[in-house]
Amino acid sequence: MTKYPIHPDFKKYEKIKTPISPGLLPLMNGIIERSFNKRAPEPGIREIRKKIAGYQNEPVEIIIYEPEDIEEPLPCLIYLHGGAFVLKSAAFHKYLICEYAKRTPCKVVFVDYRLAPRHPFPVGVEDCYAAFEWVYQQGKEIGVDPERIAVGGDSAGGALAAAVCLMARDRKAQKICFQMLIYPVTDARQITASIKEFVDTPLWNARQNQKMWQLYLGDQSHCDKAYASPMEATSFDNLPAAYVEVAEFDCLRDEGILFTEALQESRVFVELNQTRGTIHGFEIAEKSEIVKGSLIRRVDALKRAFLD
Repeated sequence: MTKYPIHPDFKKYEKIKTPISPGLLPLMNGIIERSFNKRAPEPGIREIRKKIAGYQNEPVEIIIYEPEDIEEPLPCLIYLHGGAFVLKSAAFHKYLICEYAKRTPCKVVFVDYRLAPRHPFPVGVEDCYAAFEWVYQQGKEIGVDPERIAVGGDSAGGALAAAVCLMARDRKAQKICFQMLIYPVTDARQITASIKEFVDTPLWNARQNQKMWQLYLGDQSHCDKAYASPMEATSFDNLPAAYVEVAEFDCLRDEGILFTEALQESRVFVELNQTRGTIHGFEIAEKSEIVKGSLIRRVDALKRAFLD
């Protein structure tokens, strides 16, 4: 029994730890990928797979999820999945992606970026940035309004989404209209109170978090890594408005809150949702009323962003 008073909806996950041992990753990713591909899109959502040029012109797969019954140009959410920078997208991500597409409505471009440790930083984030550029350049052809492109992601995907926003600003690219960050990774320094406290929480904890950074950064621990660790950016000015969501019993909780505060100090509008009784990756319990409530808030935030 966990020592943390997590909500009953998540109790069955209390003894699970996400395995990220390099020796197990090929097997794990094979299983995870089959599960993701086996799951059909939600009713009313079409799935279109494409290959694009990623970092250093290497091929990267994207999947477009779009409402079947809407033809006019739609806003777009570029979604970057979590998984400690080393794991493929879980099946529950497909459910969430389809719900974003259907309820907003919008198109969701899911990016199957390359993973560490085989492809350490900056490969994954540069793949994600290449996907952003592709969506903007091909907007009219794929039915996307190029003036309404948002990025979002959970956990490691939150770090990637925040980094893409920093890169777009620094490279003077097309403006991203919004960022949606779900219990995001933001700080490789691992100095927050929640990192120090939550060393044995379900699904994800501070010990695993340390291993994640070692695998992602490889031998680049002394590089200028703001695009890996967004809290280390020198400026948070002129970044998109944001929705940030954190989980109560999550080692990443405080760095999500601190990232919110850094944006707010630079006069960036942020909606912060501090969920209660939750653990990292809590949407795995798809039927939970807490998950349903978070989904409503995320979609509402997207709707407002796309209307502005």
